[in-house]
Amino acid sequence: MKKVWISLGVGAILLTGCATQSEATAISSTTESPKKKEEGAKTMTVQAESFVQALHDGKIEDAYEQSSSSFKQQVSKAQFVEGYAAFSKGLKSWNHHSHTSVNGSYYDTWVDQDAKRGLVLATDEKGIITGVLLKPLQSYPDTDNALTKLVYSAPFTGEWYVSWGGQNVLSNYHYEVESQRYAYDLIQIKDGLSYKGDPAKNESYFAFGQEILAPQAGSVVHVVNDIKDNVPVGAMNAQQPAGNVVILDHGNGEFSYFAHLKEGSAKVKVGDRVQKGDLLGLCGNSGNSSEPHLHYQVSDGKDLYNSKSIRVQWENGLNPRQGDSIPAK
Repeated sequence: MKKVWISLGVGAILLTGCATQSEATAISSTTESPKKKEEGAKTMTVQAESFVQALHDGKIEDAYEQSSSSFKQQVSKAQFVEGYAAFSKGLKSWNHHSHTSVNGSYYDTWVDQDAKRGLVLATDEKGIITGVLLKPLQSYPDTDNALTKLVYSAPFTGEWYVSWGGQNVLSNYHYEVESQRYAYDLIQIKDGLSYKGDPAKNESYFAFGQEILAPQAGSVVHVVNDIKDNVPVGAMNAQQPAGNVVILDHGNGEFSYFAHLKEGSAKVKVGDRVQKGDLLGLCGNSGNSSEPHLHYQVSDGKDLYNSKSIRVQWENGLNPRQGDSIPAK
């Protein structure tokens, strides 16, 4: 699903000149990736660390000079300095939160010492800062700490990558919306790419056509199976945002949603009883989707838009968020 960074005024968000995270970009095999620095279990680009260090040291103009020419065309130095100074009043530290690297775009996120403000940097394949996002953060501790009663397995085989997921809006754009707060967007990647070959063809994407499995036993309560798959990185189907979908009722007030499935791939019908691990359908690119991926979430009702999302309790104590991989047995 596309994410568009827009300006909401000084102290909120600075306009950026970068591609959307879910947008696939063809990368030459000879392109040198930005160097990364290890930080515990996470990584970040050296360029992003240098940019944030300059901000931390109060050298806002120096940080600005590290950004791309396209960014500078959209945001003047004066605007950047004024906007960041207003946003960072009382700031003591930026703490690295996550790193994502897919299709030649690199995203690093930070939160402040109180988890009240967030910073996102986008870096291109040459290591140039192409986007800066400053955003106030809101948390929902009551629901963050209320996990599903059932423990769920990964709804697929192999290893999948969390494109969007986690307990704040920096790593999970769904988080601002109660009905999708704990949703995941999941893709497959190899060597930093989600596809091989022509990025304008669904068949080029590693996730496309992969089997989607029931993560727990349940009854099928809703199936959509006739929506055409989108052309990748083209127009999305906003009129039918979930695309082809299967919804399972697990019988305890918890419902699993599997959205953006491949046209005609559903293997179940309403009323079917499925067991954990049963095949539901295939990963596709239908609905409000810019490339093949699985949108997965658990909610307290079968109506996606009028139910509340529940944070998933995963097997093996996993707590995946953006940039992590979810392994399946």
